[in-house]
Amino acid sequence: MREQVEQVLLKIRPALQRDGGDVEIVDVTEDGIVKVRLTGACHGCPMATQTLKQGIERILKQEIPAIKSVIPVS
Repeated sequence: MREQVEQVLLKIRPALQRDGGDVEIVDVTEDGIVKVRLTGACHGCPMATQTLKQGIERILKQEIPAIKSVIPVS
């Protein structure tokens, strides 16, 4: 499943990078939890939670039905 998540993130990354940020996978658990680290301008941005839930999580769930949640880690 990690490889599938990487493929989806490749589609999302350009939008994040245009704003000076990025996302990296920390872990993908067997029960469908994706742990990510927001970097660059995304790290600490007031909109980071919205980007994570409304953007990254929504798209990952759409593309990979087994994904249950995306959570940020430091």
